[in-house]
Amino acid sequence: MFGMRFIRTQPTQYVIQYRNGKPVREGAGLSFFYFSPTASLVLVPTASEEIPFIFHEVTADFQEITIQGQVTYRVADPRKLAGLLNYALDAKGSYVSDDPKKLSSRLVNQIQVLLRAQVQGLSLRNALGAGDNLVLKVRSEINQDPTVAAMGLEILGLSILAIKPQPETARALEAEVREKLLREADQAVYERRNAAVNQERGIKENELATEVAVENKKRQIREAQMDAERAVQQKKRQMREEEMATQIGLEEQKKSLVSLATENAKEEADAKAYSLAAVVKVFAGVDAKVLQALTSAGMEPAQLMALAFRDIADGAGKIGQLNLSPDLLREIMKVQPAKG
Repeated sequence: MFGMRFIRTQPTQYVIQYRNGKPVREGAGLSFFYFSPTASLVLVPTASEEIPFIFHEVTADFQEITIQGQVTYRVADPRKLAGLLNYALDAKGSYVSDDPKKLSSRLVNQIQVLLRAQVQGLSLRNALGAGDNLVLKVRSEINQDPTVAAMGLEILGLSILAIKPQPETARALEAEVREKLLREADQAVYERRNAAVNQERGIKENELATEVAVENKKRQIREAQMDAERAVQQKKRQMREEEMATQIGLEEQKKSLVSLATENAKEEADAKAYSLAAVVKVFAGVDAKVLQALTSAGMEPAQLMALAFRDIADGAGKIGQLNLSPDLLREIMKVQPAKG
């Protein structure tokens, strides 16, 4: 009553009390009584705000794109902003103008101007993939922009969520990219098949190399076996030659022995012949009967009887009849033939 009012602000609200055109009280989160007929209040929110935006821009190759993103800012210097825009409150605590609502649009417009300058220097393909670069360049420029600095604003963050072309352009790009991907897929299939063929060839070459190595080993084994057999055959031949040499030596010795035996037998025969000749010479003049008598001396009875029957046989032509008594036959049967 009587024009006295009370105001309580939040920590994220900066309040300035003017009296007679001069600030008499200011700060964040203040609570105080004031006399409304002579006081003017300015309330500037200092909390951070996020503002989404969508821009339609044209690239260097005259292709329209849509840029979607958001910017986060806060009022860093409320007094600067209060000096440019009307943040005064009326008696009911409402803003007396629309300036507080225009702050975000002014900031977004400034960001759009900076983005447009960047996008107009890029082709469609480059612009579609230049989101991060655009953020870095625009944020650097917006922090140095004199308008933003004059309003006492601080840019906390800037992000581009999407950069999209027109639907027709997007379908064309999709078709082109799809064909490129198909070609890459075909190339990948070709490379995979080529790799499989190369790998198969490598396997075959390894198998052939293994077979060649095995055959070489077999050949070496056969050669070693042949060398061993040749050595065995040579050893056997040497043994046979040695045996033959031994046999030859034995035969030569036998030949010498036979020759010696022949000579000995010849000499012995000559000696016997000489002895017989001497005996014959001695008995040359002796009567045959005498020789027969001398020969029968010392004979066995059976031999004597045999000689007797031979004499009888020799004179058989002169004998008319020969009678043998049983006693004589019995005696003859008793006589044992001479041994030897």
